[in-house]
Amino acid sequence: MNFQFKDKYNIEDMLNIMAILRSPKGCPWDKEQTHKSIRSCFIEETYEAVEAIDNDDSELLQEELGDVLLQVLFHSQLEKEKGSFDFSDVVDGIAKKMIVRHPHVFGDTVVSNSDEVLVNWDAIKKQTKSQSSQTEVLQSVSKALPALMRSAKVQHKAAKVGFDWPNVYGALDKVAEETGELKEAVASGSQEDCVEELGDLLFSVVNVARFLEVEPEHALSLSCDKFISRFQKMELLAKERKVDMASSTLEQLDSLWNEIKAN
Repeated sequence: MNFQFKDKYNIEDMLNIMAILRSPKGCPWDKEQTHKSIRSCFIEETYEAVEAIDNDDSELLQEELGDVLLQVLFHSQLEKEKGSFDFSDVVDGIAKKMIVRHPHVFGDTVVSNSDEVLVNWDAIKKQTKSQSSQTEVLQSVSKALPALMRSAKVQHKAAKVGFDWPNVYGALDKVAEETGELKEAVASGSQEDCVEELGDLLFSVVNVARFLEVEPEHALSLSCDKFISRFQKMELLAKERKVDMASSTLEQLDSLWNEIKAN
């Protein structure tokens, strides 16, 4: 094995480590992997890096960014073995993209604020991707994104050509309208209609979040944390009062929940 142990390694060392792991004498698990088999790992490592950011944990962020980088190197190695591209091509591609999309830095374009930067960015992106219509721009939003995030990006891009409510109240009215349609779908007993109308309702709620400049994923995550915290307090209160939650009625549990919520 051609490998030199060091006190501190660089990117070239990491590329070598990745190649060794995938080599005939490397790791059995690493050699078995494909793009699809480690797809979920990429997502998981990214979210763990995001959690480190949310917690302002620099030490953990350093570790998690390394895990994200490993995924990039792993996928690049898989393609290198196929002869299509390698990590240097990935670096070259993103470097060229950044140069092209920052003509105000690497060219003669003049901008006065970040809003103008974003306008230029979108125009350049549309041109380089040969998108001739706004529909193609909407279609370019990745379907692999979490649905709330994808909804927000699609709505944001649609709004750029004027297809938008004048204010948040129009979006809120749409939430009420879609809620009514969902109730009708539930009453009809049609599962297909329920799926469609529930999707429309969620899409409308995301629109409200966009007007409020709130990330729906973040807002929903906070609500999950709040629910878990209140549930824990409710469980402790039930234990303190010797209440068996499993055999309690919904009304009894609601009473405990409301008491926790009020406090």
